[in-house]
Amino acid sequence: MTTRWIVRTASEICLTAGTLIVLFVVYLLYWTGVRADSAMGSEIGRLQDQWSTGPVAAGAPTPTAPPRRYEPGRSFAVMYIPRFGPDWAKPVLEGTGTGVLQRGLGHYDRTARLGATGNFAVAGHRRTYGDPFKDFPRLRPGDAVVLTDGTTWFTYRIDNQPYTTLPTDIGVIDPVPRKSGFTGPGRYLTLTTCEPEWGHSHRLIAWAHLDSTQPVTQGRPSALTG
Repeated sequence: MTTRWIVRTASEICLTAGTLIVLFVVYLLYWTGVRADSAMGSEIGRLQDQWSTGPVAAGAPTPTAPPRRYEPGRSFAVMYIPRFGPDWAKPVLEGTGTGVLQRGLGHYDRTARLGATGNFAVAGHRRTYGDPFKDFPRLRPGDAVVLTDGTTWFTYRIDNQPYTTLPTDIGVIDPVPRKSGFTGPGRYLTLTTCEPEWGHSHRLIAWAHLDSTQPVTQGRPSALTG
């Protein structure tokens, strides 16, 4: 009788534990994605509303005053990577904290501004929270990474296949990134995400250089229309 009770109790515990694990996996794979997709859509919508009522939309010249500081936790640009699909578009927010990366991509706050001389470095989740960089390993030299801040389109071109390194290798976001192949100052972009796909023991890195810019008043760049 005692043995039977022990076996039945152990079975019930295992069943309960298994159910909890399944629910947790569903939460990670589905619910965080639903919430992240909604949050990213809201961020992009807010930016588009802001830009649609700004001076560029009204036909006024682009302001010549010094650019405003990026506000921590706030979105300021939208990124497009055609390699990841025609509908792939993610907001870029200032900072790389947990709350930021649950709502989009995060700009390392000590790196350059978008389009400026230096290294504009961005992080994103590989899996969970919308899987923004799920297809990161598919990036190839020559691929376009296009961003807009509402006044200008910035088209960067990938220079290397994704490079694997350790999380402690912070030199990858230096103004002239180590091991990037760049030999001097320029206008660079660094993309970072986790490796392996469901882990975080390493990082995948892709570097790019600024290839072209154009005002938003001239329409979308050829990298998005071709």
